[in-house]
Amino acid sequence: MYWELYRPDAVVVWESPVVRERLRWYYSVMRSSAPAKFHIAARIEAPPDYASMGDEELWKLHERLGEVFDDEWRRQKEKPDVSLVKKELPRASFLDVKIELGRRQLRRCMLCERRCGVDRTTRRGACLLDHKPRVASFFHHLGEEAPLVPSGTVFFSGCNFRCVYCQNWDISQHPEAGVETTSQALAAIQIRLREEGARNINWVGGEPTPNIPHILESLKMLAARGVNVPQLWNSNMYLTPEGLSLILHVIDIWLPDFKYGNDKCALKYSVAPRYWEVTTRNFSVICSRGEDIIVRHLVLPGHVECCTKPVLRWLAENCRHVLVNVMDQYRPDYLVPKMDRYREIRRRVSEGEMEEAYRYADELGLAWREVTN
Repeated sequence: MYWELYRPDAVVVWESPVVRERLRWYYSVMRSSAPAKFHIAARIEAPPDYASMGDEELWKLHERLGEVFDDEWRRQKEKPDVSLVKKELPRASFLDVKIELGRRQLRRCMLCERRCGVDRTTRRGACLLDHKPRVASFFHHLGEEAPLVPSGTVFFSGCNFRCVYCQNWDISQHPEAGVETTSQALAAIQIRLREEGARNINWVGGEPTPNIPHILESLKMLAARGVNVPQLWNSNMYLTPEGLSLILHVIDIWLPDFKYGNDKCALKYSVAPRYWEVTTRNFSVICSRGEDIIVRHLVLPGHVECCTKPVLRWLAENCRHVLVNVMDQYRPDYLVPKMDRYREIRRRVSEGEMEEAYRYADELGLAWREVTN
C-alpha cells in the first residue's frame, strides 16, 4: 500500500507488545475483527417513546442504557463478535437516545465547558458555530501517530479555545473557511475514507465537540449500512460531563491534547478557565474505564516545569495504561509573533527542553517512545 512507503513505522509499531496490549480494542476494530462501539450502542434497545421524555428523564434513561452498554462492551472485549454489525437495528436504540439528547443541546448548548447556553439554531455559540457543521477538509493523514496511519481525518471549522499559537487558526478561528455540511455528508465521508483504506475516522478541527449531534447522527447511518470503522476523538477535552457522556460509548480510541499543567497558562494562552479541573475530570473518566488512549502533550518553550512535568506526572499517577506523544512541533504562530505579551513563547522549544521532557517521562515510567514522532 502507498502509505507504507512513507510511514513504514505504521506497520512496525504493531510488533510492539506495549502498543498491542494498550490499544487492543482499537486494533481489533481497525482489523474488523470486533464491532466499533457505535454498532453496540445502535443495537441496545430503548423504549420507543424516548423522544417524548423530558430532559431529566431522558438523561436517566441514557445512564441506565449506558450500564447495559458497558456489560455488552465487556463481553465484546472478551469474545468479539463482528457479526453484530450486520444485525438489524431495533426500532429505538441507545444511539437514538444519544442523538435526541444531542439535538436538544443545539437549542441550549452545554456541550463544552464554555457553557454558553446559546440556541445555536438562531445564532453562533462560543465555538463560533451555529447548528450546522462546517468541514474545512477531509483526507488520509499520514502525519499522525504510527498506530493511526493512515488516519481518515475530518477537520471541522470553529473551536471553543482561543489558542494564541494555533497552527490551524485559519479554520479554528474563522469557521466561514469551512463548507457547510450535513450528517448525511459526514456519513458519506466516513464510508469513502474507510473504503480507501483509512484505519480510523479522526474527528478533529478546530474542535469536534460542537459537532457531537451531527457526528452521532452520521454514526446511526453507518450502523444501518453495516460499515465498521474505529471512531477516534482528537480533542482539547474541554467538554462538559454531558458532552463527554454523549460520545463515551461510541469512541474506540481517544487522541486528546493535554496542554497545560495549571490554570494560569491555560487562561493566558487558550483563554480556558478552570482548565486543570475540567480536563483532569474528563481524563479520569476515560482512564478509569480502561479506554484505549494516546495523549498528546505539546511542549511549550519555557514551560517544562509549569506544564510538561505536571501533565506527565498526572498521567503517570492516574492513567498508567496511557501512551503519550511528547511533541516538539511547537512553532510561534498566529498571534504570538504579533503581540508582545506572548514574547516569552516566541521561539521554538530547545533541544535541552525536549531532552528534559523525555527524561522525565522515562523517570515516571511512561510509554512514549512507541508513539512520539
